[in-house]
Amino acid sequence: MNDHATDRKFANTLARGLGILRAFRASDNGLTHAEIAERTGLPKPTISRLTYTLCELGYLSHPGRNERFRLGPAAVALGSVASISIGFVELVSDTMQRLADQTGTLALIAVRDGERMLLAKTWRPQGVATIWLEPGHRIPMFGSSSGQAVLATMSDEKFFGFENAAEMAAFRQDGYDQLIGQGFTIAPQDTRYASTVNAVSVPYYAQEFGEAVAFTCGALPEDLPDTRMLAEVGPALRDAVRALEKRTGHPPALARRG
Repeated sequence: MNDHATDRKFANTLARGLGILRAFRASDNGLTHAEIAERTGLPKPTISRLTYTLCELGYLSHPGRNERFRLGPAAVALGSVASISIGFVELVSDTMQRLADQTGTLALIAVRDGERMLLAKTWRPQGVATIWLEPGHRIPMFGSSSGQAVLATMSDEKFFGFENAAEMAAFRQDGYDQLIGQGFTIAPQDTRYASTVNAVSVPYYAQEFGEAVAFTCGALPEDLPDTRMLAEVGPALRDAVRALEKRTGHPPALARRG
């Protein structure tokens, strides 16, 4: 959103180091320098210096010469503090697990990560043998129901800070109309970023972040066709988020759009 290349306040070295930490996913069995380079786009000499520093500070661990890099104790401790400070996740956890089990979908919370959506928490349905996305996975804002739900709640000022705001304007407006009309979003068929997943989302204003996050249910298209999202899963997810808003005393996320 901001032009970091010309922003004198922006610390590029810090951003690159944090970018390395963000490259790790829950399903990873460690990462090599080459894999980190592929995910971050950084040159290997830069990665070597940054991984050394992160290891020295405890944010990465690297037991031996041929071992892969893994998140270290400092990163684990930081993540634990962050998860404890976000109270709404614990409040809704049992509800989301029940929703996942009842609908046979992957229930999740997605948060905005720059111009993408990051899966922050997932609940898998019991007894369903399917490969599911893991926390840490990133998906596009444009073309995903979670991105649409969050974009629809953004103020114009924040939205038009995106480089591709003009391209996403109609997508955002469609999300707004869906939230007004039915309380949940389903990305239009011709915009969906992947043909292998269908998903429905409801925004929730997270006071801890100062913006909305997306509660989402998704599955394979044959298991979750549009008709089922509209008649069953979308309303159930909407009701779960409304109950959370009532419990936390937060108004619907759309009410905060300026």
